[in-house]
Amino acid sequence: MVRAAVVVVAALLVFLTMTWSADRPEGSPGATRSVVHATHGMVAAAHPLAVQIGVDILKRGGSAVDAAIAVNAALAFMEPVSCGLGGDLFAMVWDPSRGELTGLNGSGRAPQRLARELVPAEADGTIPLYSPYSWTVPGCVDGWFELHARYGRLPMAEVLAPAIAAARDGVPVPQVIAGGWASGARVFREKPGFAEVFLPGGRAPAPRAGCVPRTAERLELSGGRTAPAAGAHQPSPKPRGQAHHRPRQQAP
Repeated sequence: MVRAAVVVVAALLVFLTMTWSADRPEGSPGATRSVVHATHGMVAAAHPLAVQIGVDILKRGGSAVDAAIAVNAALAFMEPVSCGLGGDLFAMVWDPSRGELTGLNGSGRAPQRLARELVPAEADGTIPLYSPYSWTVPGCVDGWFELHARYGRLPMAEVLAPAIAAARDGVPVPQVIAGGWASGARVFREKPGFAEVFLPGGRAPAPRAGCVPRTAERLELSGGRTAPAAGAHQPSPKPRGQAHHRPRQQAP
């Protein structure tokens, strides 16, 4: 009996090894992705069509920051379970011409008039997580323009154009993102405005063609924003991004 069990386990291990090897003849058989190499530029994102948008921006002569903004804009509707125009932005940019590393903190602040006594606490004394009381002022779009003003090459309208076109035409929803979308629907289905924007037909989309049409309108508004002139004061309800610079350290 024990010998038979050992034989079954051994056969199972051989089967699994053959399965992995058939999928990956080189490298670690347990790895899920191949190492990618490039000589002129590279884009990594959770949605292949967002990656394509970033690569196209680089091919047009855009900077790495142009491509990153274009991809971030596309993911706002291609991967709404993780990204969004109403969120924050953090970036680290290496400028080889200056030998300088720059970090941008585009996180939002709490609303100015939100006082502690106005927040109905949970039973454990914490802020209600899925409520406006836990929101911060969005810093994503403002972060785009902060980065673009310093490192952008292409006009912002051109940078956002591919994401706007994709939002209008619709894109396939990948399996993993569709699963996250369905999970989010179980939590936010009854929240005001959620079903209208994110649940066409009142249900989370399966892995098929789907989009959020209203996102295209928001991206158009963002692309039409005019950046203030150098040194000018531009009042805005969104906090300005905070940039931090670190000069390259010379070897002794």
